[in-house]
Order: sequence, then structure tokens, then C-alpha cells
Amino acid sequence: MSVPISGSEFDFVRTLVRREAAIVLEPGKEYLVEARLLPLARAAGERDVPAYVARAMRDRAQHPKIVEALTTNETSWFRDSSPFQAFEQRMLPDILASRTDDRVLRVWSAACSSGQEAYTVAMVAHDRLAAAGWRLEITATDISEEMLARGRAGRYSQLEVNRGLPATHLVKHFQRVGADWQVSDQLRRCVRWSKLNLAAPFPPGPRYDVVFLRNVLIYFDTATKRDILQRTARTLRSDGWLLLGGAETTLGVDEAWERVVIGRSAAYRPQARIPAGR
Repeated sequence: MSVPISGSEFDFVRTLVRREAAIVLEPGKEYLVEARLLPLARAAGERDVPAYVARAMRDRAQHPKIVEALTTNETSWFRDSSPFQAFEQRMLPDILASRTDDRVLRVWSAACSSGQEAYTVAMVAHDRLAAAGWRLEITATDISEEMLARGRAGRYSQLEVNRGLPATHLVKHFQRVGADWQVSDQLRRCVRWSKLNLAAPFPPGPRYDVVFLRNVLIYFDTATKRDILQRTARTLRSDGWLLLGGAETTLGVDEAWERVVIGRSAAYRPQARIPAGR
């Protein structure tokens, strides 16, 4: 019979995750901590999660493993569909029609998990941009090295490709490799992968045309959300677009955004050009 973690053990874990990744674990999430840390406890040879947490209190080498284990990595292809329809039907045409300074579309997939969002963007945009003589550059970031390695490999199981990937896209953009499916080299060349903690300062980088910051702000408190949104605004071009998750909004958090309804989705644009610097 498993031993539940104590209040002090839960407090240690929630404080660690809050400090390192700004993720808020409210009381009542003990079951989640126990479920996520059990594989780590077993791998470390500990008898249960409380014993593993006690070890982590003495051994800082366990801290990054705990933070990564408590990071949510839920994802799928064309997740929620309407943001990708807005990207294809409104954002791409607007950018192609209005831009004259260069012919590169730069997209940031933040909290990209195992890469399905980044590759979905590539599937939507690649052919259209190539036909117009444009290049596609996607930056995919996540706090988890394991998820980044999976995205970089671009190899997915049958169960994973069954989660939202249309058969036409599977045939066009994937190759069968044993029991798995491999993303085409053409799409993989469009994506650059790097580790990034959204709650920490962003490294220098290009200004993006579109930022997908979806289904991640819900894990932060209001002050952290506001800080992330303000820093994200500074990564966008003046006419850039921000896409959030269906349960997320800038309203009541950071008012320096214009909400634009596009079909069944909503997108956000900076209300005024924000000076460079992060």
C-alpha cells in the first residue's frame, strides 16, 4: 500500500516547482504530485514517493527531475482546430499581403511539449509559403529536455498520430518507420528546438509574426501571467499575432492587447509598438 505524502513534503515540492518554473500547485493537488513522482521514486530505488521527496530535500540533483515531472505535456495535432483555422485563413493572408521588408514567416510555438503544435503549424503553412517564395522558420521551446528531444526526433507512435492528425496530412508529411511515423525532413528543417522557462527572462531572438502561447498561462498566478504577456509582446512584430488557449485571455491580466475575433477563435495583437528589449 502506497504511503501518501505529508503536508511538509507537498509544500517542499510545490515551493520548488513555484521557484523554478512559476507553476502553481494548489492544495488538493497532492494526488498529482504522487502520480508524477512515483516513476522517479522507482527509478531512484526508493520505496515510495515520500522517501523520494525526503531524498530530494538532501539531493539537489533531483530538483530538475521533479520540475520536469510536474510540467504538463498534454498535446495533440490541430488541438482545438479553430486557432489553426484562424492562422491559415486570416493571419497568413494578412502577413503575405502586407509584408515587403523580407519574405520569412517567423512563428514561435511556446510550451511546445513533444512537438505536435510546431509541426501542425508547419503542415498548415509550408506549401503556401513555398509557393509564394517565402521561407518558414518555427522556434519551438519547452522547459522539458525530454519533450524537446521527442519533438526534435519527430517520431510518433500510431496512438499519437491518431490524436487529431487528418489522414491526408499523415500520408503527405510522414513516413512509416517500423511501428512509428516519422515527420518528413522537409518539415523538420523548418523547426528549431530550444529549452526555455517562460517564467525566466527570454534570450535574444527575432521578432515573431505569430506566437502560439496556448494552454500554459493557466498554470501561473496573475502576476506571472502579466509578466509573460508583457515579455511576449516584445517578441512580436508590430503587426504580429498572439494565440492563447481556449480557457485563457489577456483580459483582466494585461490590457495592452487588442482582442480580435476570428471565426470561432480569438487572437490578440499588441495595441502599440513596444520598444525592443526583454
